[in-house]
Amino acid sequence: MKKIIIPFILLLALVISGCSNNEATGKEKEKPSEEKKAETITYESETGPIEVPANPKRVILLSGFTGNVLDLGVNVVGVDVWSKTNPTFAEELKDVEEVSDESLEKIIELEPDLIIGLSNIKNIEKLSEIAPTVTYTWGKVDYLTQHIEIGKLVNKEKEAKEWVENFKALASEVGEEIRAKIGEDATVSVIESYDKQLYVFGDNWARGTELLYQEMGLKMPEKVKEMALKDGYYAISAEVLPEFAGDYVVFSKYSDADNSFQETETYKNIPAVKNNHVFEMNGNGASFSDPVTLEKQLAFFKEAFLGN
Repeated sequence: MKKIIIPFILLLALVISGCSNNEATGKEKEKPSEEKKAETITYESETGPIEVPANPKRVILLSGFTGNVLDLGVNVVGVDVWSKTNPTFAEELKDVEEVSDESLEKIIELEPDLIIGLSNIKNIEKLSEIAPTVTYTWGKVDYLTQHIEIGKLVNKEKEAKEWVENFKALASEVGEEIRAKIGEDATVSVIESYDKQLYVFGDNWARGTELLYQEMGLKMPEKVKEMALKDGYYAISAEVLPEFAGDYVVFSKYSDADNSFQETETYKNIPAVKNNHVFEMNGNGASFSDPVTLEKQLAFFKEAFLGN
């Protein structure tokens, strides 16, 4: 009798042990799935929800937004030509590859885990097969909201919001100091010579316009408001520049552009020129409106207008 009972007890123990092992194994099998879920977040993009890395480590930027990502401390492995040649990011991007929406093989080699670009980039479907690809429509949201959106995308919304709050407060403070010095009614124009064309800008077309007009509260000349505010920019000839020049002029200048208009009597007789109220800044990189660029522009304007 004992011989029959002992094997039965052993068999029962083996069955219980096997069930326990199966349960443990099942839990272990579920674990990687849970971990994978924790490694991604769902971002509500313009085109719908998309699963992206919760902690992206190899980001490619095809249409700007470079300064936004760099400011949030996220590693960048590839950027567009405009970012790569932007002197503002020279140090940060010295070892980063230049890519485009057509250099698919190069992008594959860089093994990105996230790709960011504007909505008009090419090969979006092919890029999405390489890595989660998120696009934005230029001008759909203002420049500060855009930074917060990038923050949400790379799972750093809190940091992005903190930067926005601090920047708005600092820019407002500098604006008050500038208005106190130059007068509440003094006007400021932003112009740029690019190639063989001259432009004036509204209040949301980079070149420091968001800073000067939106955050600092400086005034725009009526002629600029009439022609450039709606579309963001307006092309003019050098002959009519005096009509658009404010008491102060910020000149986004490209060294390889046709700047011969500065040698004309028409230009030299503009009051802002005569009063030494023209502040020239490097056009290369001025077309960006990200945190890295904006902080440098704020320092430039503070020095230009206040001398400190």
